[in-house]
Amino acid sequence: MSTVTAMPTSPGGTRYKEVKEAMLAALTVQEWKGGEVIPSEKKLAERFGVSIGTLRKAIDELCAENILIRHQGLGTFVAMHRRDRHFFRYFRVTRRDGERTYPVVTLIDFRRVKASPAIAARLGIDDGARLYSFVNALALHEKVIMIDHIMLPETLFPGLTESTLRSRQDTLYNFYQDAFGINVAGTDERLRVGRVSESESAILQLDAGSAVMEVERVAYSINQKPVEYRLTHINTEEYDFVASTMKNGAVT
Repeated sequence: MSTVTAMPTSPGGTRYKEVKEAMLAALTVQEWKGGEVIPSEKKLAERFGVSIGTLRKAIDELCAENILIRHQGLGTFVAMHRRDRHFFRYFRVTRRDGERTYPVVTLIDFRRVKASPAIAARLGIDDGARLYSFVNALALHEKVIMIDHIMLPETLFPGLTESTLRSRQDTLYNFYQDAFGINVAGTDERLRVGRVSESESAILQLDAGSAVMEVERVAYSINQKPVEYRLTHINTEEYDFVASTMKNGAVT
């Protein structure tokens, strides 16, 4: 197992940022895995040659970014993409009356493809690189209201199969973390008006060409590397895409 300790020297005011980067590097090589407790503040301060205060400031930022989680009396843990804790941070579709619920997900297509120039640019990979491409239909209140078209670089998800994807027991991002050591730490999303394709029309129960909300998402790992491309079409007749900056809400 790799151990990251080296850090460039920097002025005291920015030293905690170097500690944070070193801790992110350790997380990237899975020195500490999802759900595991990290070493004590004293041990980490000694390891990186900084004060407890500097170390704590770095940990504070990692906690604020939902990469680490403090549990009083137990220590600080690497965050897991648990359904009850993180799901609604990334699933932002809510019925217009405000009720939120977990979707029922059905895998309807799985294949291997080559990256187009546009997708390659979004994922930071070569044109023609191999991808896993799959499509999920998501139902809320017993009605399919959205379709996800998802692409993953084969190099980051070696050995992924339709069977393992279909049999996963938790959220997709938890599956990435558990099966491949990839921790999604953030996303970039772009919203626009889209149109229902012929293949989607029967699933969404809309006429082909009908207007839908289109959400283009790139998910990033803790080291800010693109790991997933996703294009989503949402039937917004009864549902909204909700984003909030409120600190006490699950959606951010």
